[in-house]
Amino acid sequence: MAACDRTHEERRRQAAAAAGRYRETSGERRAVERQQDAGVDFPDSREALAARAARLLDRQAVPAAMVVEAVRAEPLAAPDAYERILGVSKELQAWSFLPRGARAARTVARISERDGGRELPLGTGFLVSPSLLMTNHHVLPDTAAARHCFAEFDAQVTVDNTPQPPTRLELDPDGFFVADRRLDFALVLVAAGQDQRPPGETFGWNRLSAQGGKLVIGEPVNVIGHPMGRLKEIAVRDNMLQVRLDDFLHYRTDTEPGNSGSPVFNDQWEVVALHHSGVPRTDDQGRVLRVDGQLWQPGDGDDAIDWVSNEGVRISSILKHLAMLPLTPRQRELLAGTGPEAGLQTAPVPAAPLVAPAPAGPPPAVERTVAPTGLPARGGAFGGGRHLVFLHGRSQEGKDPGKLRREWVAGLNQGLVRAGLAPIDPADVWFPYYGDRLAQALVAREAVPRVVESTALAAAEAAAPVSPEARAVYEDMVAEAAVRWDIPQEGLPAAERIGVPADVVGTLRRQLGWLAARSDLDAWTISLVFRDVAAYLDDRRIRDEVLGCVLETMPDQGEVVLVSHSLGTVVGMDLTTRLSPGVTAVHLTTAGSPLGLDSVYRRLLIGGPKRPDKVVNWLNAWCPTDAVAIGCPLHDDWADGLTDVAVLNARDRAHNIAEYLSHPEVAAVVDSHLQARSGQPG
Repeated sequence: MAACDRTHEERRRQAAAAAGRYRETSGERRAVERQQDAGVDFPDSREALAARAARLLDRQAVPAAMVVEAVRAEPLAAPDAYERILGVSKELQAWSFLPRGARAARTVARISERDGGRELPLGTGFLVSPSLLMTNHHVLPDTAAARHCFAEFDAQVTVDNTPQPPTRLELDPDGFFVADRRLDFALVLVAAGQDQRPPGETFGWNRLSAQGGKLVIGEPVNVIGHPMGRLKEIAVRDNMLQVRLDDFLHYRTDTEPGNSGSPVFNDQWEVVALHHSGVPRTDDQGRVLRVDGQLWQPGDGDDAIDWVSNEGVRISSILKHLAMLPLTPRQRELLAGTGPEAGLQTAPVPAAPLVAPAPAGPPPAVERTVAPTGLPARGGAFGGGRHLVFLHGRSQEGKDPGKLRREWVAGLNQGLVRAGLAPIDPADVWFPYYGDRLAQALVAREAVPRVVESTALAAAEAAAPVSPEARAVYEDMVAEAAVRWDIPQEGLPAAERIGVPADVVGTLRRQLGWLAARSDLDAWTISLVFRDVAAYLDDRRIRDEVLGCVLETMPDQGEVVLVSHSLGTVVGMDLTTRLSPGVTAVHLTTAGSPLGLDSVYRRLLIGGPKRPDKVVNWLNAWCPTDAVAIGCPLHDDWADGLTDVAVLNARDRAHNIAEYLSHPEVAAVVDSHLQARSGQPG
């Protein structure tokens, strides 16, 4: 069977599945239509509206002056302000809308098949990295089909409306090919052209994002493709998102066969979905209807079908699927080019095996490992009077302390060089390592490993501590963080509005989802950090185990320049109460710290937000999109002697310590602490 015949048959199957989903969501769609008839422009949830408004403002996608004008005329509740901001985005576009659309269009290619001397167009594809092209599974179902196909870029008319000579590039499925039938997507490597450059360097590519806030119901979408194999065309703005499903979007816009594999953009030209099918009108038995209301027959042709909507696969669902695939390092390297927000820069977290609950009784004793607990600095570093100590956060179990120390130093050296200062040698740094000890203590505390689902939607259940006491601390932290980031209160059950959640799991999911939507971290990462901080704060045995482990690799005299991160900032604050009497001063730097949360600082050994006596100066670095640092800046809660500095980390590294240390304003302070004369507060 020729590829075009297979494509046609599979497209019919996908259309039937889309029609089924369309029928199943008819009640939701009618509710949306009733709200729109009543004058509600964006009939979406308050959380979705707030996340969308925050993304628009964060990316300066709407002019600030227009936003101010839209919201200042009268006092507005938060939901009304969100809708005003979205209204500005929908109705008025900056001049860059068209050139940015033209730039996005260059990434789109026509896919054709060679078949017995003929060249038959199959669909559309678009670049999502310098070398990877995304299209539908029903366009390229396997490597065998892809070997017979090629991509044509710039298959379009010029500004003078004359055909432009296209650039033809071969596909290389043997170099990379991944596809999934249910999500109807395929990713294939595009071979370099005659200039040996990756195609993205010539045509550009679309940076993908797994984050929320890219589109709400009622907003326009824009589709660029090659309908019926014609030269490139665009369906722009006279359309809108109708329904959002877990893995699919339904939207109104004009598309035709051949648009399969087209990118679906929002008005900021971010890819929100992969177009894969029109939605045909069907009768009560699921049979496809023609425009005249009669039953459609295979010989009638697709033009006779009464198409009522379109369906695209959510790009976030595709990215989550890709993140869980067992890929080779080379494949992951290629996927990393999809962009910092795609979440494909690291290996997936494997699910824990399902095990039977442990019998009741006290938790087992914590076993000490024979692995090294840390790395001391070499003698005489920094003159011998001051000692640089790095104190890591959670999720470091099973890692090589030497490699971790080098990674921290690499980030710091980057910042030092940017500040015009000399780099340091990793061997001059103390690196206490408690990752394995903490992991063992947590296993003993929980008594039984749990099934870990690999989706952020399951983060609340998967990450919440089993211990009732630690779970209460965890829930306090999540709730406080969500409130600090203005989680919408409208529409909540009355019990939850006064602080008595009626559905704890549902509340945690909503709160974590809100934090993820507002930050550059996913709900899974946020929940795990808060879980481990909660366990450390609640259980004295875990706290003592961690602190004892850290003290095994700490200087016992002189002055300490302590740089801590994440959970390590909490451990470090407790550590100041247990240092050797020979340690005369601590020069503290914290990064990505949860110490601004009341649910954290009131449980510290120092008894609250007060600077320990040995801490002579304190720099706190925080990133506004790091959800773990949500209580920052700290100066509002903590006593004097504290300096806050806000930095902007890369979106896929918002909580990364090397990213924090690479900022020259952070590195310069660490250097000043090291270079100051002993006995003086540098």
